Amino acid sequence: METGTAILIVGIVAVVAATVVAFFLVRRASQRSADEQQAAISAEQEAAQAQAAGITEAAQNEATEILQRARAEAEQFEQHADETNAQIREKRLDLEQREARLGQREARLHIENRALEGREYELSRQEAAIAAKFVELEELENARQAELARVAGLSADEAKNELVEVIENQAKREAAIRAREIEREANEDAKKRAREIITLAIQRLASEQTAEAVVSVLNLPGDEMKGRIIGREGRNIRAFEQITGVNVIIDDTPEAVLLSCFDPVRREIARLTLEQLVLDGRIHPHRIEEQYHRSKAEVENLCVRAGEDALVEVGVADVHPDLVVLLGRLRYRTSYGQNVLQHLLESAHLAGVMAAELGLDVALAKRCALLHDIGKALTHEVDGSHALIGAEIARRYGESEDVVHAIEAHHNEVEVRTVEAVLTQAADAISGSRPGARRESLEAYVKRLERLEEIAMSQEGVEKVFAMQAGREVRVMVLPDVVDDLQAQVLARDIAKQVEEELTYPGQIRITVVRESRSTEFAR
Repeated sequence: METGTAILIVGIVAVVAATVVAFFLVRRASQRSADEQQAAISAEQEAAQAQAAGITEAAQNEATEILQRARAEAEQFEQHADETNAQIREKRLDLEQREARLGQREARLHIENRALEGREYELSRQEAAIAAKFVELEELENARQAELARVAGLSADEAKNELVEVIENQAKREAAIRAREIEREANEDAKKRAREIITLAIQRLASEQTAEAVVSVLNLPGDEMKGRIIGREGRNIRAFEQITGVNVIIDDTPEAVLLSCFDPVRREIARLTLEQLVLDGRIHPHRIEEQYHRSKAEVENLCVRAGEDALVEVGVADVHPDLVVLLGRLRYRTSYGQNVLQHLLESAHLAGVMAAELGLDVALAKRCALLHDIGKALTHEVDGSHALIGAEIARRYGESEDVVHAIEAHHNEVEVRTVEAVLTQAADAISGSRPGARRESLEAYVKRLERLEEIAMSQEGVEKVFAMQAGREVRVMVLPDVVDDLQAQVLARDIAKQVEEELTYPGQIRITVVRESRSTEFAR
């Protein structure tokens, strides 16, 4: 094929060379002939002009005709030369077209050669696959013959037992598939039912959307009262702050002072003390101390009354008196700006609605939800998680094990074992996450979540990190071929330790490391 292509190219080159030579020969002959004709014409013109003076008018006309014929012949020669040039251009164009077609033919031949090579490779690959398939079929045939030989040597009882075993395995497999389908359907129905119950509970919840602060404002009858509160050389305000433990802020705000303290109980006692002092008008250190003790006793009575009112509102009875006092103290406790006692009442109502929808004990569900944050009343006095503290308090004051378990498990410090504990968790989450319930500095919140994910992503073998549950849980996805099960436990501990060292946060943060391996095959 390559030899034929070379011969064709040589032929085309020869034709082109011959055409070019002919063009130049014709052009030279035309030029020589034109020159000779022009010289003859010039001579004839000169002879005619020489004889023009002495000849007659007939001779002049004859000379003019000769001159016109000469011009016509010259024009014919020029036209012939133009035609020759046009033929040369046509031949050159034809030659270029032939060269282009030749190039296209060569390109097609190259593409066809590549296609033939690819087809040859595919055929060889298929031959190899067919050979491997033949080997596999031979192995299967050998295995079948061996199995037939083995079966031929079995007794009737042995063959029967083997058949029963095969049928039993097949039945177990079909049962497992059916059980998986039933479980999937049950999960879908359960999720749908759970969404309906939670939606209904949220719709029936009516609660205030306010958040408390760490500052109380006390209105005064006049600005002259500020001077009496400060006292001579500031002795009254120093005595007040020393006795109550609350900062008194007196600024340019007309007829008002601010009381600032992180402890809401102390802040409330100070507010009542200063309010009574302003009403009485007598402000001095001894009077401040007397009024402080009265206000403290009044706040304790208010705590008891608040606890009793909460029990009546929810419909819970037979609660130990000390638990009632602790419950009432939560009236002055806040969590992220949300009043804790109000949060407990909301949670109790939510748990009761969900328990009623599920056909469970409504009173028990309300009791669990109402007492689940009781440990927050002592978190300033006792170290540890408020869930575990609350469970110990409830157990000490005679609450049932179901209530104690719901309290200690509502933040997953222990594994959840009862439905009431699950309802308590759900009610707590709904009340705490509703719009307007809690607040936190957005900038600090976002930075804390970003830092949580950065700490986890800095570990080796980590693929993805998700900070969830408002930063209370971090889920870490690891590469299964890099991190094994033992390393996953070590990784979770290392991340938790680094979080403890670098971040400041309320409560606890749960670190969950997820290691997942997948194997996929196709049944054809």
